Amino acid sequence: MKSLDRLIRAFKRLPGVGPRQAERFAAYFLRASQGEAEEFVNALLAVKQDVKLCPVCFSYSESGLCPICADKDRDHGLICVVEDPQDIEALEKTGAYKGLYHVLHGAISPLEGRGAEQVKVRELLARVQNSTDPVREVIIATDPDSEGETTALYLADLLRGLVGQVTRIGYGVPLGGDIDYMDELTLGYSLKGRTKL
Repeated sequence: MKSLDRLIRAFKRLPGVGPRQAERFAAYFLRASQGEAEEFVNALLAVKQDVKLCPVCFSYSESGLCPICADKDRDHGLICVVEDPQDIEALEKTGAYKGLYHVLHGAISPLEGRGAEQVKVRELLARVQNSTDPVREVIIATDPDSEGETTALYLADLLRGLVGQVTRIGYGVPLGGDIDYMDELTLGYSLKGRTKL
């Protein structure tokens, strides 16, 4: 069945979807009503047509500026740099951050052939230099993996002298976690990122 195989291959291209899950998704749509299938297809087409990148922060937006960049009540002197638009959602759920964001759309990864030119580094520098509100602080919230660390160090070097301060999000022991269950790398970062009480 060529049509079914084609649908399974399409689902397997989605991140985190393996062969068995792709087959389950395909089976779901075989059993779904015509209306459900059309609603799914129409939602996919609409998101491709309507959702663009915000010209300021490069997050997703359906109209000019994204809602965060358009919000006058946000702290425009504070920019948090993240790798992907989904990272914004995670940070916003905390309710602890009231500044703006800048989305890189990836991290620097020499092994994968992705340099600073392939992510939105140039745009970040232009944004900081041309901002009408002085940028007091840039918080680098890239992932705590080798690519995220490489990107954080690279950005910190570039931003020194352009903004009041460059900081890195803390990471380490989670709330409610037991120290004796933590791995050495996590504990090491926790000790380096300790704060004064």
